[in-house]
Amino acid sequence: MSSGIAAGELVEASGVQVTTGAFGAAAASVLGWALDLFDLFIILYVAPTIGPLFFKAHNPLVSLAAVYAAFGVTLVMRPVGSVLFGPFADRRGRRPALLVAFIGVGVVTALLGTLPTLQEVGLLAPILFLVLRLVQGVFVGGVVAATHTIGLETVPSRWRAVVSGLTSGGGGSGTGALLASIAFAITAHAFPGPAYAVWGWRWMFFSGLLSALVGLVIYATTVETPAWRRAAAAKATRARPLHVLFGSAYRRVFVTNALVVGGGATLYYLTSGYIPTFLTTVVGVPKPVAGSILIVSSIATIAAAFVAGLVTRALGVRRTMLLGGVLGLVCVPLLYHVLGTLQPTQVGALRTWSLLLTMVSPLATAPIVLFLNRRFPTAIRASGTALSWNIGYAIGGFMPTLVTLATHRTSEIATWLGVFVGAAMIVFLVLNWLVPEGGDERLDAVTA
Repeated sequence: MSSGIAAGELVEASGVQVTTGAFGAAAASVLGWALDLFDLFIILYVAPTIGPLFFKAHNPLVSLAAVYAAFGVTLVMRPVGSVLFGPFADRRGRRPALLVAFIGVGVVTALLGTLPTLQEVGLLAPILFLVLRLVQGVFVGGVVAATHTIGLETVPSRWRAVVSGLTSGGGGSGTGALLASIAFAITAHAFPGPAYAVWGWRWMFFSGLLSALVGLVIYATTVETPAWRRAAAAKATRARPLHVLFGSAYRRVFVTNALVVGGGATLYYLTSGYIPTFLTTVVGVPKPVAGSILIVSSIATIAAAFVAGLVTRALGVRRTMLLGGVLGLVCVPLLYHVLGTLQPTQVGALRTWSLLLTMVSPLATAPIVLFLNRRFPTAIRASGTALSWNIGYAIGGFMPTLVTLATHRTSEIATWLGVFVGAAMIVFLVLNWLVPEGGDERLDAVTA
């Protein structure tokens, strides 16, 4: 702890070092969240392959829904990770919480690649798969507690909207999806056809070890946030941050935050999160072609997230989220309808419409991290932000499962995707209309 404070004091000593420290913190937020989502996205990319390997069913859609349920179960455990790591980050600092959570996520992801299949060990296979997904969810929840605060508590106020956009608006998720798309494309080429069901999906999970290694690098090159150090120096940190968060002063704020995040998460998971399955299962695009489409879409999402951050800085958090909600409500059903009419051979059209679909969500989700950080004081910010985010994303993460279960034929998936997104965006718009625009007073406070 003392070395982190000494480094932080040096960061504040000169303008050049402030810029360097702010850049490192911003990179830790974006790259940290990207690698976290890379580990989570792997299952979305291999879902059609591993469904029959771990969840036996006569209908392929039921196996696919089971894999998505395993994804959703991980999201349910993320709030548990917030309960464990959020108070740890509030009491001990953002940096140590980041290290432990990062290594945990990477190791558990790699272990998923070692599991025996249903054919090899019977019912033990899905049980082991679900257990590891539960543990992974705990560590992912811990990563959020650090990544979603370390950047915004460090960078100057004029750059917070951009960092928020690059973290929650699609920069982090787009980078994570890009890395997963690259891994998917490489493994699809290395293990073509039936070989992918033997070794390809395993190497996708083994690549999770990269995030653990990068986590060590991030820890070694960042310092503790000025906001947390000010609170610690003033003895303004809380022994029981969750007690404060669930108390009368912040209970309503917390519930509203979680529902706002849930709307944004639904939009995200039913666009960028669902498009890999939509291309391979509904349209019938070969895996290598789908991988190339997803790589282009991920790059476009990263660019859209940066632009969405600039829009947030210009228009403010509330108006940007309202604009993004309207865009999601109107555009997503239309884009899925068009995609559902295309043939696997229409690669150019599939790439264009997929790119447009994945660029819808950043405008709605870009301001969310800044929105959350503004709503809590430093003493409970990691706990409040992490729990709000993870509960909201647990809600959104179950939407692919519900869409798949509501569908009796693959031809109906596009329609149900539009219905679920439309309902979520209505809730999202109403909540954002009711919540007033906030400011950076708490982020800039001298104490908690």
